[in-house]
Amino acid sequence: MEVATIGFTNKSAERFFGLLREANVRTLLDVRLNNISQLAGFAKKADLRFFLSELLGAQYVELRELAPEKDMLKRYQAKDLDWDQYADAYVELLAKRRVESNLDIDLFDHGCMLCSEDKPHHCHRRLAAEYLNTRWDNRLKIAHLF
Repeated sequence: MEVATIGFTNKSAERFFGLLREANVRTLLDVRLNNISQLAGFAKKADLRFFLSELLGAQYVELRELAPEKDMLKRYQAKDLDWDQYADAYVELLAKRRVESNLDIDLFDHGCMLCSEDKPHHCHRRLAAEYLNTRWDNRLKIAHLF
């Protein structure tokens, strides 16, 4: 089962939607905490829904259960938590939420998890994909688009 991850930062709309097209994405899985007031206009929830449908024939699904908690993200952004502490807290949150039991794995087939970070190295979308993959018997083949 193929699943991708992508961040919109430092990408033009042309590059962003081109990467999704090349990866044959059928569903964009929005795992952002804040998806309505982003700097890139094409990345706002309402605009994404339209562009995905019109340009790619793809669907938009908001997955708030994979978003970090507001306080956790603020502490990381303020450097009160380093990356390792943030990552540990986020994975613990996913376990507490039991996301692997509450999400349908089929939703991830040709899906792409969206966040804002340009690269996946220090982004919760990578952690979420890896967490789900370990809970779903490594059935996901993860590709990071950047």
